[in-house]
Amino acid sequence: MEKDLHSLKDDMVAFIEGHGLRRFQGFIKDEMPCVEWSISEDHPDAWKDFVELAKASGTAFVTMSDSSLDAEDVDFLVERLEDLSYLPEEDLEEARWLRNFVGKLGHLQIGFASSGVMFVYQISTEWYESYERLESLADDFDGILIDDTDREED
Repeated sequence: MEKDLHSLKDDMVAFIEGHGLRRFQGFIKDEMPCVEWSISEDHPDAWKDFVELAKASGTAFVTMSDSSLDAEDVDFLVERLEDLSYLPEEDLEEARWLRNFVGKLGHLQIGFASSGVMFVYQISTEWYESYERLESLADDFDGILIDDTDREED
């Protein structure tokens, strides 16, 4: 798996436009009912099949979104994780390791609607999946107060 998806994004844009489709900058959220394209490592260009399917469905455009890692996002994540006293040190080290990927593109999503159903193709790098996992971990602990002090029994 590539560490940066910029060149893949460029290829996708050219392929989509080459098929006469327009791109709508938008992200299809997980809450939206959709059918996700199954990705196989044996077929890295499966996204081309997805675009051709969009064209064959008669859609005029596909949605497209991308996510890159900003230094501020990594720093904020590290700060949030440092505040968690019950976090394994490996997770904190992994968050710091993410600084190696600042400015790189880690997630791409293309989608289209047909017959009231959203179809989605998305791909992420391993480091971006780690970033999302750590963000989710930090979110899970937000608002949870843990009191370590012993209380006297009345």
